[in-house]
Amino acid sequence: MYNAAVKILYRLFLPVLSLWVLAACNTPVADHPTAAVANPVVQNQSGACVYDRARLLALDMTPFDQNPDGGWRALAQQEGCLGTAADLIRDYHAAMPEKSYLLYWHEGQVRAMNGDSVSATQLFEKSHNGTDDTFGWNLYVDATVAFMKQDRTALVKAYLALANLPVPPNAQLDQNGNSLADSWPPNMKVVENLVACFGQEYKQAYQNCKS
Repeated sequence: MYNAAVKILYRLFLPVLSLWVLAACNTPVADHPTAAVANPVVQNQSGACVYDRARLLALDMTPFDQNPDGGWRALAQQEGCLGTAADLIRDYHAAMPEKSYLLYWHEGQVRAMNGDSVSATQLFEKSHNGTDDTFGWNLYVDATVAFMKQDRTALVKAYLALANLPVPPNAQLDQNGNSLADSWPPNMKVVENLVACFGQEYKQAYQNCKS
């Protein structure tokens, strides 16, 4: 079960990464590029969460949030460290002059994976991104919030709206270089899982009802 959870966490960045790529011209990820840094997260033999908090908090947004083998993700992949990773995201976010919908989202996902549904739902509700929903991000958020609140009607409404979202004329490829016609809309597979696994825990629903 732990290995399955690690795989889920590894995949958490994929849905939002596709949104970033599609909207890259309008949504900069970081103010300036950052050189690669050594991984400041180490697993000791006792299984405790061991990490260099100061170095992690000093990272720019991209290496902190989007590196699948570094930043908060490396900490979250340690067994028993989901709560610590969520707190790290919270503290990193608190130090930012401007709030990030992605950090609200990722903290919410980690807390949901750790079984804290109340806190996760509150964070998800803060994850909407403006009024322009060309790429369906807000619909994805709406579907997730509805799932967390066990509101099937709202979940199906968001699902149908996302399923019928038109492909924007200026977006041709996803992050893997595939035609958007084959992968549109972003995050649809996750929302399909939420519908199919309604009533289960978020962790199970995220990976299509698997434990």
